[in-house]
Amino acid sequence: MSAEQNKQIVIDFFDQMSNGNVKGFMDFYHEEGAVWTSGNTLMSGTQKKAAILEFAGEIYKSFPQGIKFKMTSMTAEDDRVAVEAESDGLHVSGLRYQNLYHFLFIFKEGKVLLLKEYMDTEKVTDVLCGGHRPPNEIS
Repeated sequence: MSAEQNKQIVIDFFDQMSNGNVKGFMDFYHEEGAVWTSGNTLMSGTQKKAAILEFAGEIYKSFPQGIKFKMTSMTAEDDRVAVEAESDGLHVSGLRYQNLYHFLFIFKEGKVLLLKEYMDTEKVTDVLCGGHRPPNEIS
């Protein structure tokens, strides 16, 4: 697919995310698809497609009024689309969750093979994870 077609898929992906339609944005993932989330939070690491579906559903449940995503810039080349974005939503804890992101979408056969997500991980820990952190690893 062309870079322009991939950009349109990303636009549609973000529309589905902002509408809370987990199945809608999951349909854009390749069967081998995965998401990688930066940092050292309870949400960090790599999740395959089946785990994403379950995990994303739980995240959206914690935003009863929804969470919105707004793309602020997008660049595409070959099988990659880079996006800067912002989120805003009221978490069930009563805390407002606003974050800034960089997403890198990598495509295979017209579907998202890998989504790399970079954001302020302290906001993830404070709001989405209720202040909880992964256990310290001892080497």
